[in-house]
Amino acid sequence: MRWLFPGKTDTVGSLRGQFLRWLLIPLVILVALNAFSVYRNALDAADLAYDRSLLSSARALAERVAIVDGKVVANVPYVALDSFETDTLGRLYYKVTGVNGEFVSGYEDLPTLPKNVPRSDIYPALVHFFHADYQGQPIRIAALLQPVYDDQMRGIALIEVGETLDARRGLSRTILIDTLLRQAALVLAVALMVWVAVRFVLHPLMQLKEEVETREPTDLSDFDASLVHKEIRPLINAMNGYMARLQALISGQKRFIADASHQLRTPLTVLKTQAELALRENDVVAMRHIVQSIANTTDATVHLANRLLSLARTGHGAAEAAMSPVALNQVVRQVCVELALPAVKKHIDLSLDADQDIVLPGQELLLHEMVTNLLDNAIRYTPEHGRIAIQVRTEVKSRSHYAVLEIEDSGPGIAMSERDKVFEPFYRAASSSQINPGGAGLGLSIVRDIVALHQGQLRLDDGTQGAAQGVGLRLTVMMPLYIVS
Repeated sequence: MRWLFPGKTDTVGSLRGQFLRWLLIPLVILVALNAFSVYRNALDAADLAYDRSLLSSARALAERVAIVDGKVVANVPYVALDSFETDTLGRLYYKVTGVNGEFVSGYEDLPTLPKNVPRSDIYPALVHFFHADYQGQPIRIAALLQPVYDDQMRGIALIEVGETLDARRGLSRTILIDTLLRQAALVLAVALMVWVAVRFVLHPLMQLKEEVETREPTDLSDFDASLVHKEIRPLINAMNGYMARLQALISGQKRFIADASHQLRTPLTVLKTQAELALRENDVVAMRHIVQSIANTTDATVHLANRLLSLARTGHGAAEAAMSPVALNQVVRQVCVELALPAVKKHIDLSLDADQDIVLPGQELLLHEMVTNLLDNAIRYTPEHGRIAIQVRTEVKSRSHYAVLEIEDSGPGIAMSERDKVFEPFYRAASSSQINPGGAGLGLSIVRDIVALHQGQLRLDDGTQGAAQGVGLRLTVMMPLYIVS
């Protein structure tokens, strides 16, 4: 049955073929069942018709049975049955049994009436019909109980008339063959009509197939869902939605390539200019200053390239990776250890409140990248002897459980008017540009993409300690929590 119910690894095959199979195979099965039923009904009808003739023969014989001198006698010349054989087109056998079970006339070895054969209720006579084998062929026998009597005795004689089944079976076969021919013609007609109907019904799908095949690779416009059947429209709408997402992805890639090219062109041009100056400079001290500038520009370019690669990784292809349980508190603790040295150099008070194991579904590498960007930004923009507080906790919101990462610093903060813009690639807040002119403006954009990939939420608020002085920033990340059973 794999061709009717394909499995996951099987090819689905032709829709037209499946329609025809699902419609025609049940029809053929029903025709076969109907043919069997017709044949059984034909046998019953033939038995009913020929049993009437058998009963007539038995009654004709019964009229010739009498009691003479205290004995049952039967005057049955063969010509008495000749007319019945001509009518039934079969061979007839008879047997007359007396009131005491003695053989009187006919074929003595003709099978006698079994005890368990019920009397027929169709005819107003004491008659029993049954099947038996006689002389190597099946026969149908009518056993008629005939009362006989005279002045000295009375009793019941048994008259049996048997007939071969050739005529009955011939009639049944004729009815069956006629029925099968008619139904075969009906099946062929239905198959032709179904084929034409399926071809007509599937015509819009064939047109859609041709439209898909002839489209240009760059044409991602929507297909017209009104041209196909109502049942197919959800598929067309899903295809249109997929192409819209694909168009957005391609547009994002183009924009990313353009932005990356623009951002990389400037430091590369500066490097080339500095190298040319170094080649023309003969003073060792001046050359050392130029080489140091080249090293600084190279560091900035490397930092920019790494951020661009991180942005590309989070924006393209990261969603295909499988999610797995990740302990957020352990990731945060590891990042704090990695970035402890820059914080110590600036004498920053770095605190972490993450004692509880908090596990969520995610990609550990990307979550590590997210926390690294957030903490690196906090350390860069927090002044010396400043403060950074990190907290990892759980929170229930609208009956949903979330893992919450909160990082609060005592830096310059971000103006309210710029808080929506800082998540765009290459945008830098005014306060950030003053403190770190060489920044790439990609850190928060990377964080935004990673949070979106984990179906989380991102919020910027004033710091609780720096708000009164107009400084300080608290960044909160909320992601759906993975509950360990």
